[in-house]
Parts: sequence; C-alpha cells; structure tokens
Amino acid sequence: MNSYVHKTLVVQLLAQGTGRCPVLAHLGYDADDPFAVSAVFAHDGRVLACWRLDRQMLADGLAGPVGVGDVRMRPEATGPWHELRLEFLGDTRPDGGRHRAVVFAWAPAVAAFLHETHQVVPPGREHFPVDELLAEILSAAE
Repeated sequence: MNSYVHKTLVVQLLAQGTGRCPVLAHLGYDADDPFAVSAVFAHDGRVLACWRLDRQMLADGLAGPVGVGDVRMRPEATGPWHELRLEFLGDTRPDGGRHRAVVFAWAPAVAAFLHETHQVVPPGREHFPVDELLAEILSAAE
C-alpha cells in the first residue's frame, strides 16, 4: 500500500491591493509523519512558502473556524463556491506588525485529499514512535 499522498491544487492568494491571484499548493502526506500535512505554495516555479499543518486541524477547518496561533482556518462560501480560508501569520515586520498571507482553496479538493490520507492512516490510528525518539535524544545527550 502507498504510504504517501500528494495533490497539487490551484489556490487563490489574496494579495494586498490586487485581489486574488492563482498559485499552486502542493499538499503532501506521509504515513511516517501521520499527524502532519506539508503545504508548499509556489508560483512561476518559485517556492513562496512551506508550512506543516496539523491534519486534524485541516479537516476541522472545513467545518468551522480553528486556530489561534500562526495558522488559522475556516470555511467560507461565496455562492456555489465552498472554500477553505487559510491565514498564515509570519515574522514580525519592522513596524511591529506581522507578515500575513491569506489563501483560499476549493474545499471539496481539500476534502478529497484528506479522504485519501485517511485511506493511508485512518483518523485515530496515527502512531508516532515516541519511545524511539526519546531514546535517540537521550543517547545523544550522553
């Protein structure tokens, strides 16, 4: 069975002063890191940003608002379009504010990606080798 899921979506980046512009979002899921989804945003062959997202948070964001830290998500509907609004807060700017990016993804495409990840590792069946990780950390400290 394949332990990796990848999907490329065209999403809309809300650009200050110009409205929305299309960018690619490469979503990845690896059963070896079962709680995380990687999201790489790219445009014209350049990587704009890379984020690691909590898989359950991504699923919850399709149903209602989630997140209080650097990543926030919520469903948003505009007529027949059902989107997932993702807000990413970055580093502090010189004026004291924070860099901010807002991305809109087509919610059914995100749901289809999550469904594929659930075929690889069902929710509640995630396992992370904590004992092995702790042993590795402790042996390096000696």
